[in-house]
Amino acid sequence: KSDIPVIWCDTGYNTPHTYKHAQDLIDRLNLNIKLFVPKQTSAHRDAVMGIPDIDDSRHKLFTEQVKLEPFRRAMSEYRPDVWFTNLRKGQTALRDTLNILSLSDAGVLKVSPFYHWSDTRLDVYLNQRGLPNEHNYYDPTKVLENRECGIHT
Repeated sequence: KSDIPVIWCDTGYNTPHTYKHAQDLIDRLNLNIKLFVPKQTSAHRDAVMGIPDIDDSRHKLFTEQVKLEPFRRAMSEYRPDVWFTNLRKGQTALRDTLNILSLSDAGVLKVSPFYHWSDTRLDVYLNQRGLPNEHNYYDPTKVLENRECGIHT
């Protein structure tokens, strides 16, 4: 539905393939993307900080700069009542405590329609609809697959 704003918080660290994948879906589905990016470019940050290791004290600042601040800015600008997300059970310990419906700390209703779906079931869903999947997604704030990015805590 092209009149629904879709917030994309782009860290600036996606792979070229991920950007191409995103653009393909934006075009194919006629998505109404509202792009939010960090206030500092990734080139500038790379020169002065790089991507800190998870044990580096600067990793918290990095996550704040590339993901949390743009996300808060987007939520502040759009003030949604409902937030559709792809949280799924089994991804992290925190996500295992949630369900299809949950509330954000700000009181926004989070809807996770695929919460109980496995990777296999999602792949079947995508294949049935002729939609591609991106398996090489990179999130420098998570580092580990079972770690939260900070938005859902």
